Amino acid sequence: MSAPSTKSTTKPPAAERVVVSVDSPAARLAGALALLGAACWLLHVVARHHAQPQWRDADRLAWSATVLIAVVFIARGIFLNRPVTALHACGAALLVIAGLGLHVLSFDRLGDVAIAASGLALMWPTASRATPGDLPRVWRLVDATRGDPLAPFAMQTGKSYRFSRDGRAALAYRTRWGFAVVSGDPIGDETQFASLVDDFAAHCHAHGWRIAVVGCSEGRLPLWTALRQPLRPVPIGRDVVVDVATFDMVGRKFRNLRQAVQRTHNCGITTEIVAEQELREPQLAELVDVVRDSTKGAHADRGFHMNLDGVLEGRFPGVRLILARDAAGTVQAFHRFATAGHGADVTLDVPWRRRHAPNGLDERLTVDMIMAGKESGAQRVSLAFAAFPEIFDRSDGGLTHRVVYALTHLLDPLIALESLYRYVRKFHALAGRRYVLITWTQIVPLLFVLLSLEFLPRRRRL
Repeated sequence: MSAPSTKSTTKPPAAERVVVSVDSPAARLAGALALLGAACWLLHVVARHHAQPQWRDADRLAWSATVLIAVVFIARGIFLNRPVTALHACGAALLVIAGLGLHVLSFDRLGDVAIAASGLALMWPTASRATPGDLPRVWRLVDATRGDPLAPFAMQTGKSYRFSRDGRAALAYRTRWGFAVVSGDPIGDETQFASLVDDFAAHCHAHGWRIAVVGCSEGRLPLWTALRQPLRPVPIGRDVVVDVATFDMVGRKFRNLRQAVQRTHNCGITTEIVAEQELREPQLAELVDVVRDSTKGAHADRGFHMNLDGVLEGRFPGVRLILARDAAGTVQAFHRFATAGHGADVTLDVPWRRRHAPNGLDERLTVDMIMAGKESGAQRVSLAFAAFPEIFDRSDGGLTHRVVYALTHLLDPLIALESLYRYVRKFHALAGRRYVLITWTQIVPLLFVLLSLEFLPRRRRL
Protein backbone atom coordinates (compact mmCIF):
# COMPACT_ATOMS: atom_id res chain seq x y z
CA MET A 1 0.00 0.00 0.00
CA SER A 2 1.45 3.32 -1.04
CA ALA A 3 1.87 6.10 1.42
CA PRO A 4 -0.56 8.99 1.13
CA SER A 5 0.74 11.95 -0.78
CA THR A 6 1.34 15.18 1.04
CA LYS A 7 0.96 18.60 -0.44
CA SER A 8 3.68 21.11 0.17
CA THR A 9 2.55 24.25 1.95
CA THR A 10 5.62 26.19 0.87
CA LYS A 11 4.66 29.30 -1.04
CA PRO A 12 6.26 29.76 -4.45
CA PRO A 13 8.74 32.63 -4.74
CA ALA A 14 7.40 36.06 -5.60
CA ALA A 15 8.77 35.79 -9.15
CA GLU A 16 6.46 32.78 -9.75
CA ARG A 17 3.41 33.58 -7.60
CA VAL A 18 0.69 34.75 -10.00
CA VAL A 19 -1.57 37.46 -8.60
CA VAL A 20 -3.44 38.31 -11.82
CA SER A 21 -4.13 35.93 -14.71
CA VAL A 22 -5.01 37.58 -18.01
CA ASP A 23 -6.04 34.45 -19.91
CA SER A 24 -9.65 35.47 -20.50
CA PRO A 25 -11.70 37.39 -23.11
CA ALA A 26 -12.66 39.89 -20.40
CA ALA A 27 -9.01 40.74 -19.74
CA ARG A 28 -8.34 41.22 -23.44
CA LEU A 29 -11.41 43.42 -23.79
CA ALA A 30 -10.33 45.50 -20.80
CA GLY A 31 -6.87 45.91 -22.28
CA ALA A 32 -8.25 46.95 -25.65
CA LEU A 33 -10.65 49.46 -24.09
CA ALA A 34 -7.91 50.94 -21.90
CA LEU A 35 -5.63 51.31 -24.90
CA LEU A 36 -8.39 52.88 -26.96
CA GLY A 37 -9.33 55.25 -24.15
CA ALA A 38 -5.74 56.39 -23.56
CA ALA A 39 -5.16 56.91 -27.28
CA CYS A 40 -8.39 58.90 -27.69
CA TRP A 41 -7.54 61.09 -24.71
CA LEU A 42 -4.07 61.80 -26.11
CA LEU A 43 -5.56 62.68 -29.51
CA HIS A 44 -8.02 65.00 -27.79
CA VAL A 45 -5.23 66.77 -25.91
CA VAL A 46 -3.09 67.11 -29.06
CA ALA A 47 -6.04 68.39 -31.12
CA ARG A 48 -6.93 70.98 -28.50
CA HIS A 49 -3.32 72.05 -28.26
CA HIS A 50 -3.21 72.72 -32.02
CA ALA A 51 -6.68 74.25 -32.23
CA GLN A 52 -6.09 76.64 -29.36
CA PRO A 53 -2.46 77.80 -29.43
CA GLN A 54 -3.11 80.03 -26.46
CA TRP A 55 -4.02 76.92 -24.45
CA ARG A 56 -0.67 75.84 -23.14
CA ASP A 57 -0.63 72.75 -21.04
CA ALA A 58 2.54 70.87 -21.86
CA ASP A 59 2.33 68.97 -18.58
CA ARG A 60 -1.06 67.52 -19.47
CA LEU A 61 0.25 66.49 -22.89
CA ALA A 62 3.31 64.81 -21.35
CA TRP A 63 1.17 63.01 -18.76
CA SER A 64 -1.17 61.77 -21.46
CA ALA A 65 1.72 60.41 -23.53
CA THR A 66 3.23 58.77 -20.44
CA VAL A 67 -0.01 57.05 -19.52
CA LEU A 68 -0.52 55.91 -23.11
CA ILE A 69 2.94 54.31 -23.22
CA ALA A 70 2.29 52.50 -19.94
CA VAL A 71 -1.10 51.30 -21.20
CA VAL A 72 0.47 50.09 -24.47
CA PHE A 73 2.91 47.94 -22.49
CA ILE A 74 0.10 46.56 -20.34
CA ALA A 75 -2.22 45.87 -23.27
CA ARG A 76 0.59 44.14 -25.16
CA GLY A 77 1.28 41.93 -22.16
CA ILE A 78 -2.41 41.06 -21.89
CA PHE A 79 -2.65 40.06 -25.54
CA LEU A 80 0.52 37.96 -25.14
CA ASN A 81 -1.21 36.29 -22.17
CA ARG A 82 1.56 37.18 -19.71
CA PRO A 83 0.54 36.59 -16.09
CA VAL A 84 1.23 39.22 -13.44
CA THR A 85 3.29 37.89 -10.55
CA ALA A 86 3.77 39.38 -7.11
CA LEU A 87 7.27 40.48 -8.08
CA HIS A 88 5.97 42.21 -11.20
CA ALA A 89 3.28 44.02 -9.23
CA CYS A 90 5.76 45.21 -6.60
CA GLY A 91 8.22 46.37 -9.24
CA ALA A 92 5.54 48.31 -11.11
CA ALA A 93 4.27 49.91 -7.91
CA LEU A 94 7.79 51.00 -6.95
CA LEU A 95 8.30 52.58 -10.37
CA VAL A 96 5.03 54.50 -10.08
CA ILE A 97 5.98 55.75 -6.61
CA ALA A 98 9.45 56.69 -7.86
CA GLY A 99 7.94 58.49 -10.84
CA LEU A 100 5.60 60.53 -8.67
CA GLY A 101 8.46 61.34 -6.31
CA LEU A 102 10.60 62.54 -9.20
CA HIS A 103 7.77 64.82 -10.31
CA VAL A 104 7.57 66.29 -6.82
CA LEU A 105 11.31 66.97 -7.00
CA SER A 106 10.80 68.61 -10.44
CA PHE A 107 12.57 65.85 -12.37
CA ASP A 108 9.57 65.63 -14.65
CA ARG A 109 11.09 63.77 -17.60
CA LEU A 110 12.69 61.12 -15.41
CA GLY A 111 9.39 60.75 -13.61
CA ASP A 112 7.57 60.24 -16.91
CA VAL A 113 10.07 57.54 -17.91
CA ALA A 114 9.62 55.72 -14.58
CA ILE A 115 5.83 55.78 -14.81
CA ALA A 116 5.84 54.63 -18.44
CA ALA A 117 8.25 51.84 -17.50
CA SER A 118 5.87 50.63 -14.80
CA GLY A 119 3.66 49.17 -17.52
CA LEU A 120 6.64 47.29 -18.92
CA ALA A 121 7.59 46.00 -15.46
CA LEU A 122 4.03 44.89 -14.72
CA MET A 123 3.87 42.71 -17.83
CA TRP A 124 7.51 41.60 -17.96
CA PRO A 125 7.69 37.96 -19.10
CA THR A 126 8.13 35.27 -16.50
CA ALA A 127 11.03 32.84 -16.82
CA SER A 128 11.52 29.14 -16.29
CA ARG A 129 14.10 27.90 -13.83
CA ALA A 130 16.91 25.53 -14.70
CA THR A 131 16.35 22.20 -12.97
CA PRO A 132 19.69 20.38 -12.65
CA GLY A 133 18.05 18.12 -10.09
CA ASP A 134 16.19 16.44 -12.96
CA LEU A 135 19.47 15.12 -14.41
CA PRO A 136 18.95 11.48 -13.29
CA ARG A 137 15.50 11.40 -14.95
CA VAL A 138 16.80 13.08 -18.08
CA TRP A 139 19.77 10.72 -18.33
CA ARG A 140 17.46 7.70 -18.22
CA LEU A 141 15.51 9.12 -21.16
CA VAL A 142 18.70 10.01 -23.06
CA ASP A 143 19.98 6.49 -22.51
CA ALA A 144 16.71 5.14 -23.95
CA THR A 145 16.82 7.36 -27.06
CA ARG A 146 18.32 5.97 -30.27
CA GLY A 147 19.17 7.64 -33.54
CA ASP A 148 19.19 11.23 -32.25
CA PRO A 149 22.71 12.76 -32.21
CA LEU A 150 21.54 15.73 -30.14
CA ALA A 151 19.82 13.70 -27.41
CA PRO A 152 22.75 13.86 -24.92
CA PHE A 153 22.77 17.65 -25.06
CA ALA A 154 19.40 17.71 -23.30
CA MET A 155 21.43 17.23 -20.09
CA GLN A 156 23.05 20.67 -20.24
CA THR A 157 22.81 22.38 -16.87
CA GLY A 158 20.97 25.55 -17.90
CA LYS A 159 17.92 23.81 -19.37
CA SER A 160 14.41 23.35 -18.04
CA TYR A 161 12.33 20.28 -18.80
CA ARG A 162 8.76 19.38 -19.59
CA PHE A 163 7.98 15.72 -18.97
CA SER A 164 5.12 13.68 -20.37
CA ARG A 165 2.43 12.65 -17.91
CA ASP A 166 3.94 9.19 -17.45
CA GLY A 167 7.52 10.50 -17.35
CA ARG A 168 8.59 8.43 -20.35
CA ALA A 169 9.41 11.42 -22.56
CA ALA A 170 10.67 14.96 -22.09
CA LEU A 171 11.83 18.00 -23.98
CA ALA A 172 14.48 20.52 -22.99
CA TYR A 173 14.00 24.25 -23.29
CA ARG A 174 14.95 27.59 -21.86
CA THR A 175 13.06 30.86 -21.61
CA ARG A 176 14.43 34.28 -22.36
CA TRP A 177 12.61 37.59 -22.91
CA GLY A 178 9.24 35.93 -23.39
CA PHE A 179 10.39 33.13 -25.71
CA ALA A 180 10.53 29.45 -24.83
CA VAL A 181 13.36 28.08 -26.96
CA VAL A 182 13.23 24.31 -27.37
CA SER A 183 16.57 22.57 -27.82
CA GLY A 184 16.55 19.66 -30.26
CA ASP A 185 13.93 16.91 -30.42
CA PRO A 186 12.04 15.35 -27.51
CA ILE A 187 13.80 12.41 -25.85
CA GLY A 188 12.48 9.11 -24.56
CA ASP A 189 9.41 7.21 -25.77
CA GLU A 190 8.50 8.61 -29.18
CA THR A 191 4.88 7.46 -28.83
CA GLN A 192 4.52 10.21 -26.22
CA PHE A 193 6.05 13.00 -28.30
CA ALA A 194 2.85 14.35 -29.89
CA SER A 195 0.97 14.66 -26.59
CA LEU A 196 4.09 16.07 -24.93
CA VAL A 197 4.42 18.85 -27.52
CA ASP A 198 0.71 19.69 -27.18
CA ASP A 199 1.08 19.85 -23.40
CA PHE A 200 4.18 22.03 -23.72
CA ALA A 201 2.34 24.42 -26.06
CA ALA A 202 -0.46 24.75 -23.50
CA HIS A 203 2.13 25.33 -20.76
CA CYS A 204 3.74 28.11 -22.83
CA HIS A 205 0.36 29.70 -23.55
CA ALA A 206 -0.44 29.77 -19.83
CA HIS A 207 2.83 31.62 -19.15
CA GLY A 208 2.69 33.96 -22.13
CA TRP A 209 5.76 32.44 -23.81
CA ARG A 210 6.18 32.29 -27.56
CA ILE A 211 7.72 29.10 -28.88
CA ALA A 212 10.84 28.68 -31.00
CA VAL A 213 12.65 25.43 -31.76
CA VAL A 214 16.34 25.05 -32.61
CA GLY A 215 17.81 21.84 -33.99
CA CYS A 216 14.59 20.07 -34.94
CA SER A 217 15.16 17.02 -37.14
CA GLU A 218 13.27 16.61 -40.38
CA GLY A 219 11.24 13.70 -39.05
CA ARG A 220 9.98 15.71 -36.06
CA LEU A 221 8.81 18.79 -37.98
CA PRO A 222 5.14 17.68 -37.99
CA LEU A 223 5.12 17.79 -34.18
CA TRP A 224 5.54 21.56 -34.31
CA THR A 225 3.97 22.62 -37.60
CA ALA A 226 0.64 21.17 -36.41
CA LEU A 227 0.43 23.71 -33.56
CA ARG A 228 -1.79 26.77 -33.74
CA GLN A 229 1.27 28.99 -33.53
CA PRO A 230 2.51 29.56 -37.11
CA LEU A 231 6.01 28.09 -36.77
CA ARG A 232 7.96 28.07 -40.03
CA PRO A 233 10.90 25.68 -40.55
CA VAL A 234 14.20 27.12 -41.79
CA PRO A 235 17.07 24.69 -42.55
CA ILE A 236 20.25 25.50 -40.64
CA GLY A 237 22.50 22.56 -41.46
CA ARG A 238 22.95 18.82 -41.33
CA ASP A 239 23.99 16.18 -38.86
CA VAL A 240 27.29 14.43 -39.54
CA VAL A 241 26.80 10.78 -38.60
CA VAL A 242 29.30 8.01 -39.32
CA ASP A 243 27.90 4.49 -39.66
CA VAL A 244 30.32 2.57 -37.47
CA ALA A 245 29.80 -0.85 -39.05
CA THR A 246 30.59 0.26 -42.60
CA PHE A 247 33.23 2.92 -41.92
CA ASP A 248 36.66 2.52 -43.46
CA MET A 249 39.21 4.86 -44.98
CA VAL A 250 39.56 3.03 -48.29
CA GLY A 251 39.39 4.90 -51.56
CA ARG A 252 40.39 8.22 -53.04
CA LYS A 253 37.70 10.21 -51.24
CA PHE A 254 39.32 9.40 -47.87
CA ARG A 255 42.83 10.33 -48.97
CA ASN A 256 42.96 13.58 -46.97
CA LEU A 257 41.66 11.79 -43.89
CA ARG A 258 44.21 8.98 -44.21
CA GLN A 259 47.04 11.47 -44.61
CA ALA A 260 45.99 13.45 -41.54
CA VAL A 261 45.78 10.30 -39.42
CA GLN A 262 49.09 8.96 -40.72
CA ARG A 263 50.90 12.18 -39.77
CA THR A 264 49.96 11.61 -36.13
CA HIS A 265 51.23 8.02 -36.25
CA ASN A 266 54.49 9.24 -37.76
CA CYS A 267 55.11 11.63 -34.87
CA GLY A 268 54.36 9.03 -32.19
CA ILE A 269 50.87 10.04 -31.08
CA THR A 270 48.99 7.44 -29.00
CA THR A 271 45.38 7.54 -27.78
CA GLU A 272 43.37 6.23 -24.86
CA ILE A 273 39.69 6.40 -23.84
CA VAL A 274 38.54 7.19 -20.28
CA ALA A 275 35.19 7.94 -18.64
CA GLU A 276 34.98 11.56 -17.51
CA GLN A 277 33.45 10.58 -14.16
CA GLU A 278 36.37 8.20 -13.49
CA LEU A 279 39.21 10.67 -14.01
CA ARG A 280 41.91 10.55 -11.37
CA GLU A 281 43.69 13.62 -10.09
CA PRO A 282 46.87 13.32 -12.23
CA GLN A 283 44.81 12.84 -15.42
CA LEU A 284 42.47 15.66 -14.48
CA ALA A 285 45.36 18.05 -13.95
CA GLU A 286 46.78 17.16 -17.37
CA LEU A 287 43.46 17.79 -19.12
CA VAL A 288 42.82 21.04 -17.28
CA ASP A 289 46.19 22.19 -18.58
CA VAL A 290 45.07 21.38 -22.15
CA VAL A 291 41.87 23.38 -21.68
CA ARG A 292 43.80 26.36 -20.33
CA ASP A 293 46.22 26.20 -23.25
CA SER A 294 43.47 25.97 -25.88
CA THR A 295 42.21 28.79 -28.07
CA LYS A 296 38.68 28.39 -26.66
CA GLY A 297 39.64 29.71 -23.24
CA ALA A 298 39.43 28.04 -19.88
CA HIS A 299 37.11 30.31 -17.95
CA ALA A 300 33.94 30.57 -20.06
CA ASP A 301 31.42 28.15 -21.54
CA ARG A 302 29.50 29.01 -24.69
CA GLY A 303 26.79 27.22 -26.60
CA PHE A 304 23.40 25.97 -25.62
CA HIS A 305 21.61 23.84 -28.19
CA MET A 306 24.27 21.44 -29.43
CA ASN A 307 26.77 20.93 -26.65
CA LEU A 308 27.15 20.20 -22.96
CA ASP A 309 28.83 22.36 -20.34
CA GLY A 310 30.94 21.55 -17.29
CA VAL A 311 33.91 20.02 -19.09
CA LEU A 312 36.02 17.80 -16.78
CA GLU A 313 33.62 18.30 -13.85
CA GLY A 314 32.28 14.74 -14.08
CA ARG A 315 28.75 16.04 -13.82
CA PHE A 316 27.16 14.03 -16.63
CA PRO A 317 26.89 10.25 -16.94
CA GLY A 318 27.79 8.55 -20.20
CA VAL A 319 30.57 10.99 -21.13
CA ARG A 320 33.83 9.58 -22.51
CA LEU A 321 37.09 11.33 -23.25
CA ILE A 322 39.61 10.20 -25.84
CA LEU A 323 43.11 11.56 -25.18
CA ALA A 324 46.02 12.06 -27.56
CA ARG A 325 49.53 11.85 -26.06
CA ASP A 326 52.74 12.73 -27.86
CA ALA A 327 55.89 10.61 -27.82
CA ALA A 328 56.92 12.18 -24.51
CA GLY A 329 53.59 11.21 -22.88
CA THR A 330 52.16 14.74 -22.74
CA VAL A 331 48.46 15.13 -23.52
CA GLN A 332 48.21 17.36 -26.59
CA ALA A 333 44.47 17.14 -27.20
CA PHE A 334 41.30 15.39 -26.15
CA HIS A 335 37.77 15.03 -27.48
CA ARG A 336 34.69 14.83 -25.30
CA PHE A 337 31.98 12.41 -26.44
CA ALA A 338 28.51 11.82 -24.98
CA THR A 339 26.50 8.64 -25.40
CA ALA A 340 22.83 7.74 -25.84
CA GLY A 341 20.76 4.66 -26.61
CA HIS A 342 22.70 2.39 -24.23
CA GLY A 343 25.91 3.22 -26.07
CA ALA A 344 24.52 2.77 -29.59
CA ASP A 345 24.97 6.48 -30.33
CA VAL A 346 28.18 8.38 -29.59
CA THR A 347 28.18 12.15 -30.13
CA LEU A 348 31.11 14.56 -30.20
CA ASP A 349 30.63 17.39 -27.73
CA VAL A 350 33.69 19.66 -27.92
CA PRO A 351 37.26 19.00 -29.13
CA TRP A 352 40.10 20.48 -27.07
CA ARG A 353 43.71 20.88 -28.15
CA ARG A 354 46.77 22.90 -27.21
CA ARG A 355 47.52 25.95 -29.32
CA HIS A 356 50.59 24.40 -30.94
CA ALA A 357 49.47 20.77 -31.05
CA PRO A 358 50.45 18.76 -34.16
CA ASN A 359 48.14 18.78 -37.17
CA GLY A 360 45.82 15.84 -37.68
CA LEU A 361 44.99 15.25 -34.02
CA ASP A 362 41.27 15.93 -34.44
CA GLU A 363 41.03 13.45 -37.30
CA ARG A 364 43.04 10.84 -35.41
CA LEU A 365 40.93 11.11 -32.26
CA THR A 366 37.71 10.85 -34.24
CA VAL A 367 38.87 7.83 -36.23
CA ASP A 368 40.10 6.05 -33.11
CA MET A 369 36.76 6.67 -31.37
CA ILE A 370 34.95 5.19 -34.37
CA MET A 371 37.20 2.14 -34.29
CA ALA A 372 36.62 1.78 -30.55
CA GLY A 373 32.90 1.95 -31.29
CA LYS A 374 33.21 -1.09 -33.53
CA GLU A 375 34.48 -3.05 -30.53
CA SER A 376 32.01 -1.67 -27.97
CA GLY A 377 28.87 -2.13 -30.07
CA ALA A 378 28.24 1.49 -31.03
CA GLN A 379 26.20 1.90 -34.20
CA ARG A 380 26.68 5.59 -34.96
CA VAL A 381 29.28 8.23 -34.15
CA SER A 382 28.08 11.79 -34.65
CA LEU A 383 30.63 14.51 -35.35
CA ALA A 384 30.22 18.26 -35.10
CA PHE A 385 27.04 19.68 -36.65
CA ALA A 386 27.61 21.03 -40.18
CA ALA A 387 25.97 24.45 -40.30
CA PHE A 388 24.95 25.73 -43.76
CA PRO A 389 27.10 23.28 -45.74
CA GLU A 390 25.77 24.57 -49.07
CA ILE A 391 27.47 27.91 -48.45
CA PHE A 392 30.92 26.31 -48.24
CA ASP A 393 30.40 23.71 -50.97
CA ARG A 394 29.83 26.25 -53.72
CA SER A 395 32.68 28.20 -55.27
CA ASP A 396 30.80 29.83 -58.16
CA GLY A 397 27.92 31.52 -56.32
CA GLY A 398 26.50 34.89 -57.20
CA LEU A 399 26.37 38.10 -55.20
CA THR A 400 23.92 36.76 -52.61
CA HIS A 401 26.11 33.72 -51.97
CA ARG A 402 29.22 35.87 -51.58
CA VAL A 403 27.46 38.18 -49.11
CA VAL A 404 26.18 35.27 -47.01
CA TYR A 405 29.62 33.63 -47.14
CA ALA A 406 31.23 36.83 -45.86
CA LEU A 407 28.64 37.15 -43.09
CA THR A 408 29.38 33.65 -41.79
CA HIS A 409 33.00 34.66 -41.27
CA LEU A 410 31.91 37.43 -38.91
CA LEU A 411 31.34 34.63 -36.39
CA ASP A 412 34.90 33.30 -36.71
CA PRO A 413 36.01 34.66 -33.30
CA LEU A 414 33.25 32.55 -31.72
CA ILE A 415 32.92 29.58 -34.08
CA ALA A 416 34.85 29.01 -37.31
CA LEU A 417 32.06 27.48 -39.38
CA GLU A 418 34.07 26.96 -42.56
CA SER A 419 37.02 25.38 -40.75
CA LEU A 420 34.59 23.10 -38.93
CA TYR A 421 32.95 22.10 -42.20
CA ARG A 422 36.29 21.33 -43.87
CA TYR A 423 37.01 18.96 -40.99
CA VAL A 424 33.69 17.05 -41.06
CA ARG A 425 33.67 16.88 -44.86
CA LYS A 426 36.65 14.52 -44.74
CA PHE A 427 34.36 11.82 -43.30
CA HIS A 428 31.73 12.03 -46.09
CA ALA A 429 28.97 11.45 -43.56
CA LEU A 430 26.45 14.27 -44.01
CA ALA A 431 23.09 13.02 -42.72
CA GLY A 432 19.64 14.48 -42.02
CA ARG A 433 18.84 18.18 -41.99
CA ARG A 434 18.17 20.20 -38.88
CA TYR A 435 15.81 23.15 -38.70
CA VAL A 436 14.98 26.17 -36.63
CA LEU A 437 11.25 26.81 -36.30
CA ILE A 438 10.33 30.45 -35.89
CA THR A 439 7.50 32.92 -36.39
CA TRP A 440 8.55 35.44 -39.02
CA THR A 441 6.77 38.36 -37.35
CA GLN A 442 9.00 37.88 -34.30
CA ILE A 443 12.29 37.41 -36.13
CA VAL A 444 14.07 40.52 -34.79
CA PRO A 445 13.67 39.91 -31.03
CA LEU A 446 14.04 36.17 -31.56
CA LEU A 447 17.37 36.67 -33.32
CA PHE A 448 18.73 38.44 -30.25
CA VAL A 449 17.39 35.67 -28.01
CA LEU A 450 18.98 32.87 -30.03
CA LEU A 451 22.33 34.61 -30.41
CA SER A 452 22.49 35.43 -26.70
CA LEU A 453 21.73 31.83 -25.73
CA GLU A 454 24.37 30.47 -28.06
CA PHE A 455 27.23 32.95 -27.69
CA LEU A 456 27.04 34.78 -24.36
CA PRO A 457 29.79 33.37 -22.12
CA ARG A 458 29.06 31.54 -18.88
CA ARG A 459 31.65 31.08 -16.16
CA ARG A 460 33.43 27.73 -16.20
CA ARG A 461 34.60 26.14 -12.94
CA LEU A 462 38.18 25.18 -13.69
